[in-house]
Amino acid sequence: MIGQDGGVPIPPLRRAPVQRRSAERLGRILDACAELLDETGYEDLSTRAVAERAGVPIGSVYRFFSNKRAMAEALAHRNLDEYAARVTERLAASGPDGGGWREAMDVVVDEYLAMKRGAPGFALVEFGMPVPVTATPDQPNHLVADRLRELLGERLGLEESGEAGERVRVAFLLAVEAADALLRLAFRVHPEGDPVIVAETKELLRAYLAGVLD
Repeated sequence: MIGQDGGVPIPPLRRAPVQRRSAERLGRILDACAELLDETGYEDLSTRAVAERAGVPIGSVYRFFSNKRAMAEALAHRNLDEYAARVTERLAASGPDGGGWREAMDVVVDEYLAMKRGAPGFALVEFGMPVPVTATPDQPNHLVADRLRELLGERLGLEESGEAGERVRVAFLLAVEAADALLRLAFRVHPEGDPVIVAETKELLRAYLAGVLD
């Protein structure tokens, strides 16, 4: 996973970039992957096309990735990092006492919508693979829920241990799963996300989370 400061990634990379030049090359490869996903879809994506778009030798792509699936997974990890950074920045701008959990949930939804509408490749990959995979504890919605719980935990004074902490963990996962399904529906109905479904999604999240976070 590539951090906000361009730090050392974690798998699915075959080899982590050590020098800045190598990290920049990796960034160009992932940028090219994202662009081509928008243009061709996942099935027609190829490592050679990515190399050509990024302006790097094909060997540079294979230095980091064994195949296109690993490349798409790395892009999904980067998307999650970017999403977390955007949410953090928005919340920081409101100050430590700016708004409660309802306002924070609005930020969480709004930043997802912004990436869905404008981030290259995000419409297909988002935070996980664009093709079905066997469910695991590390499936995308689990990762998103855990990351959001970490980001919001201190700000909202969330319990982290014991029965109360487990209830918060489950609540965040269910909220993410529900929002994921409803916002996918919003984008099936309207290319920019149906505003009525988006508004109702926010109301549903508020109603459900009120029993846990109030």
